Amino acid sequence: MLQLVNVGHKSLADYATIATRGLMDEILRLAEPLAGKRVVHLSATAFGGGVAEINYTLIPLMADAGLDVEWRVIHGRDEFFDATKTIHNALQGSEQGLTPAQKEVYTHYNDLNARDFEDDYDFVVVHDPQPAALAGHFGDSRAKWIWRCHIDLSAPNQEVLGFLLPSIKRYDATVFHREEYVPKAEGLPLAYIWPPAIDPLAPKNMALSPEDAAYIVDQFGIDLKRPLVTQVSRFDPWKDPVGVIDAYREIKASYPDLQLALVGSMAHDDPEGWRLYNETVQYAAGDRDIYILSNLNNIGAVEVNAFQVHSAAVIQKSIREGFGLTVSEALWKARPTVAGRVGGIVAQIQDGETGWLVDSPSECAQACIEILDDPALGRQRALRGKEVVRRNFLTPRLLRDWLVLFNRLVGNDTAGAEVVTAA
Repeated sequence: MLQLVNVGHKSLADYATIATRGLMDEILRLAEPLAGKRVVHLSATAFGGGVAEINYTLIPLMADAGLDVEWRVIHGRDEFFDATKTIHNALQGSEQGLTPAQKEVYTHYNDLNARDFEDDYDFVVVHDPQPAALAGHFGDSRAKWIWRCHIDLSAPNQEVLGFLLPSIKRYDATVFHREEYVPKAEGLPLAYIWPPAIDPLAPKNMALSPEDAAYIVDQFGIDLKRPLVTQVSRFDPWKDPVGVIDAYREIKASYPDLQLALVGSMAHDDPEGWRLYNETVQYAAGDRDIYILSNLNNIGAVEVNAFQVHSAAVIQKSIREGFGLTVSEALWKARPTVAGRVGGIVAQIQDGETGWLVDSPSECAQACIEILDDPALGRQRALRGKEVVRRNFLTPRLLRDWLVLFNRLVGNDTAGAEVVTAA
């Protein structure tokens, strides 16, 4: 069998003071006809990245709502994850395609995982491209199969997309962050559009006092008397850590005492991350004011929280981005946020109102200088951004969207509970 992930327990009641009463009532109403339905989420890893973080909250809350929910992780060796990283990059616009050998590896491991999967569920949710080919092995399944895509498909490599399309067409439904991510191809299942969400009660997002945040970042050598800017992300070319360092160097001309923290994690399904980590370290060129940190330095959820809270500005200078939940994390903490004008980030930040959207390292630098020059302006925008997150990007809303979809797929009434669909 595929590896089972232990997600622990969470209670919907704990979110009653954060979500509206209307939303909580809607969740209970939608969950009632789904009581006892078996759901499995399938993904490539249980650690690192947004999918895993979402699942650690969504799945126990789904269970608390009365569904019988599991999360299982597929098997794969380095050759498989090398191939799926190529797929991921190509779907986000890289010109590098798949070699015949990589296609064979991808198909082979999906075949192996299909043999280890026990098809005894009402709903199967497959996350991202790594296990996408599984659905083709279960054409007579009683389950409703849903492909949940978390990446930016607005300008994909057409050859790689074409390789995946026959698998995607085997699903009963698909889910994307934004309508422009839906592939333009014949024969695709109905696409549902909704953004991901953050857990406001998770250690990464719970309330942390400035004093506690300062104590934590001090343990990593941060000088508490000098300004700090931080980017939290995987070590990934699409997150542009080199561009962040370029912006930092430009800010240094105005604020020579500035410090930069690049805080990330090394995920099991991302072999490219090691290369990018090493390249980032080399590009920093021994600058003692640049702190490159990861889970290998004992960075965990609380430490990420502390770096965000303590920072004068939080950066997310992505050049491609499926959604970029680190933006909502920073805004939820009311931190001034500077982010790339790409993908799902533009749904989270209204430029000039709730944060800063930028198109280059130089624009990123100028935005950070504006924040350092006028902290009150940064705080004002960030507080407006926090309210946007409260209304749109917290986990109870995400749970509601999944319950709507499950009900629709089995023909239950969802009147008054709409999510966006794209033909």
